[in-house]
Amino acid sequence: MRFFEYEARELVKRAGIPVTDYGFATDAAQAREIAQRIGGPTVIKSQVLSGGRMKAGGVQFADTPAEAEAHAREILELEIGGHMPRGVLVDPRAQVEQEYYAGVVWDGTRKQPVMIFSPVGGIDIEQVAEEQPEAVGRRHFSNILPFGDYEAKEVIAETGVSGAALNRLVPIVARLAKLFAQNDMTLAEINPLGRLADGSFVALDAHMEMENEARGRHRQLLRDLGVGEGETRQAREPTQFELAGEEVDATDHRGVAGNVTEFDGNLGLVIGAGGGSLTLFDAVRAHGGRPANYCEIGGNPSVAKACGLAKLVLSKPGVDKIAVMMSIVSNTRVDIVARGVIKACLDLGEDPAEKIAIFRIPGAWEEEGFKILERYGVDYADRSVSLNEAARRAVEKIQGVAA
Repeated sequence: MRFFEYEARELVKRAGIPVTDYGFATDAAQAREIAQRIGGPTVIKSQVLSGGRMKAGGVQFADTPAEAEAHAREILELEIGGHMPRGVLVDPRAQVEQEYYAGVVWDGTRKQPVMIFSPVGGIDIEQVAEEQPEAVGRRHFSNILPFGDYEAKEVIAETGVSGAALNRLVPIVARLAKLFAQNDMTLAEINPLGRLADGSFVALDAHMEMENEARGRHRQLLRDLGVGEGETRQAREPTQFELAGEEVDATDHRGVAGNVTEFDGNLGLVIGAGGGSLTLFDAVRAHGGRPANYCEIGGNPSVAKACGLAKLVLSKPGVDKIAVMMSIVSNTRVDIVARGVIKACLDLGEDPAEKIAIFRIPGAWEEEGFKILERYGVDYADRSVSLNEAARRAVEKIQGVAA
């Protein structure tokens, strides 16, 4: 779950990291009042959950409160990356002598957070790492054991920063690391972190992302920030099809039959296998197929949930057939999934043999499942048929329909 910049600034501020005297406004008049309070040149920033604000005109500079008001009025009407702004952040234009980068991100390979620091800030850290690798320091740390400030000191010193700057930076990076661990973040980034003329440091921008499944543990924090429980904070708002998939999965607690993403294709997918579901999706595309959706099924869902998911996919406009595919299952009954998808076809008045391009789920109770499929003339594959081959056969069927 991503945070808007003004929310991320509040998180940084709560962690004890210096921030500018910013303000958040939802209308132009508020922006003018904040600019008057600041009492000097300001920066007006669009608050959207997408990048490219500067290029799109979502960041403007103002010398007077009147200019701040005018820029805010324009920005509040400006759509960026398919998003309308939540508001604008009014920030004083700080006189910065040098910009730094400080961040913490989750390393999925090491299963640990990693601190990243660079004395080169204000640009993407990936670009710095590519062009000036010696200017980027990294260090993994435990998100279980207590964090020691020496860990932050080592990663900063690794980039050549020393003296007073090092001493002032250590508590900032240490607090950022603790913020990351305590709030179940997947990203906590300050870029740029500015050094002012008096040698002090201030966060000029911040980006934060929280593990979505941890939202329940931080309800009070999210309420304090004004984050609604129904907000998805995704790159785009979910479609009605995707929302319907969530409703199917929520019908009961047994198994998974949801996590639906909509695409513009003609082959519906009812797939599962952990990471294998992504492999299956890619295999369909590799063989020239056009998936109508991505989804996940597993964990022994009920017949009703399997039916609901299949019915949703079959009802999607443009879908000609569905492919039901999983790897070898031990925690999901093949016969239950078979009953579910066949019931979906029958409920919609469709012939299962025509609508199910292929059924490839071997494993627990497969003999019973295959007997059900045989009864309705559904083409099925056992474990001797690879996932890739099953995807190829499904695409072949759907292409035959198109032809």
